[in-house]
Amino acid sequence: MGTLGGHLVAALLFLIVALYYSVLVSLALLRGQRLLKRPLPPRDKRGHRWWQLVSVEAVVKVVFSLIVILPELFYPPGANRMVMVDWEDPKRPFVFQDTWQHVTMYGFFLLSGVVDIVSQACQARQNMKLERAAEALAFCVLVLLMINHIENKNTLESRVHALFMLPAFLVGLVLIIEVWVPDQPSLWVLKTWMGLVLSNWLLHLTVLIYAPPSGQPWSGDNPVDLAFVTTFFCWHLGLAAVMLAAIYGLCSLWHHRFSSWKRAPGAEYQPCPLHEGSEEPEKFRAGALQLDGGV
Repeated sequence: MGTLGGHLVAALLFLIVALYYSVLVSLALLRGQRLLKRPLPPRDKRGHRWWQLVSVEAVVKVVFSLIVILPELFYPPGANRMVMVDWEDPKRPFVFQDTWQHVTMYGFFLLSGVVDIVSQACQARQNMKLERAAEALAFCVLVLLMINHIENKNTLESRVHALFMLPAFLVGLVLIIEVWVPDQPSLWVLKTWMGLVLSNWLLHLTVLIYAPPSGQPWSGDNPVDLAFVTTFFCWHLGLAAVMLAAIYGLCSLWHHRFSSWKRAPGAEYQPCPLHEGSEEPEKFRAGALQLDGGV
């Protein structure tokens, strides 16, 4: 992932997930749901095909994780970074440090997807606490490895990666809390907001480090450049809030339009009046007697 393409792919995948959760949270708030994601029915009531047993989110976790893990190890074609130790060197040094850190980071997201699949497809009832715990673990590992990842980097890369750790840490913290307290809408909003900040900032740092628009690389020795890095991160906090508000507004329009369509005249079941003295039951009985006589 230590390239423009590697960072860009990871940032776009994070952004897709963050946008999905923005829609999910918006609809949950509009519908007044008690839980962000409703648990699946018992396994024996979901059918027997694999797509009826497993949620889309679980499959997406596995697929997205493999998309970023495999190029780390085997791109460009012919490369093989599966080796951790240089056995030809008498000192036996470790090799491909950054690659193995990236593989470990995304490997825990892959593990989270596998836990989801096992919980949903192999157990009689879905274990949502286990799924939340696995997802929280993935973000905790991301932050822990990122702390070590910024060592031996220049000042600029250390600063942008340190700022990246802030939303990642907050997302992980919210996920840990949600293992025991999953029904707090304020936590849903905070988690989604920080997810948008994380993905947007990863996109920004990719451009900033590998393809600056000015054509001139940023200097870690220039205090003005470092000051603007923090300024841009603060802008991303506001940008993510605006994005979340805009998505909520669009979902609100769709929700109210859909609800009004569902409540259109004649679209709902109208119960037959059964109060005393009503003519409807008598008409129904008369019609039934006539049918019986005809037979």
